[in-house]
Amino acid sequence: MMLNRRNVLKTGAALTAGSVWPTFAQAATTKLILPVSVGSGVDGIVRAASGQLGRALGTAVVVDNQPGAGGIVGTQNLIKAAPDGQTLSFVSNNHVIYPSVTKNLSFDPIADITPIALVAYTPLVLIVNAKFPAKDLKEFVALLKAHPGKYNYGSSGNGTILHLAPELFKDVTGTFSTHIPYRGFAPMLQDIVSGQVDWGVSALPAALAQIKAGNVRALCLPMEKRSPAAPDIPTSAEAGFPKYQIDAWIAAVGPKGLPAATVQKVNAAIRTAFATDEVKDAMAKQGNIVGVTSPEVALEHFKKELARYAALVKKAGVVPA
Repeated sequence: MMLNRRNVLKTGAALTAGSVWPTFAQAATTKLILPVSVGSGVDGIVRAASGQLGRALGTAVVVDNQPGAGGIVGTQNLIKAAPDGQTLSFVSNNHVIYPSVTKNLSFDPIADITPIALVAYTPLVLIVNAKFPAKDLKEFVALLKAHPGKYNYGSSGNGTILHLAPELFKDVTGTFSTHIPYRGFAPMLQDIVSGQVDWGVSALPAALAQIKAGNVRALCLPMEKRSPAAPDIPTSAEAGFPKYQIDAWIAAVGPKGLPAATVQKVNAAIRTAFATDEVKDAMAKQGNIVGVTSPEVALEHFKKELARYAALVKKAGVVPA
């Protein structure tokens, strides 16, 4: 058959109508680097929203967990990625803690990324092994004071938010526990469940299943109001320690130099995804508080949190490693 212009147009129309010839947008993939382990709070939020985010972006979404060095490994790989919108990341408080706890950090947590949006806040929860003798926070503090250094706590890595949250607790309560850092959240939680570690602080969504199963005991949420997702867990203020207040946040970022148009497109897609009933229901069950901001607000938040955690690290006496 002669390939004239009319035949080419007919063939193209038939392929498009039959969805055999995908568009570039349909064929593209967006990789989301998560500098955290599977099962962590950030991981739970992103995976719950990844399907709707992919629909809003018009691409397939692949979640790539890259834990290690408290999250530095994954962030380094994000920074090396091309600023084309095909590689993005969701980060937590850890992102602005790095400079205070890491010697010779190879990147600047603000200058070397492109802020896209603050996405949500997640309550933290102080948990102990189910067989731990303390039944509430006051008993827990009394035991720690009576036996300084006898008990230990785990974290997801030196200098992470799950390290600094217990350090803040120690400072507020005047107690001491030995720190055991892990490479990610999952092994830390596993050892608290098994009794290898006495206590720790977790994102509420990440520990909720183990709390409900009775494998760990929740002693408090370090916040002023109880969480609808876990109404039976008292707050630190209710337990008599109102100065113990700290939470976790999650933000979307891209490599340095991400074009403004791409930033706005991703920001809009995040707003759309997190406004769907599916994701709203998932966030409510996890106990997350969604509030998607502009890139500008995210940038200012990063700057304020950078200063806040630098002060906390200094007060806690955490030595950069």
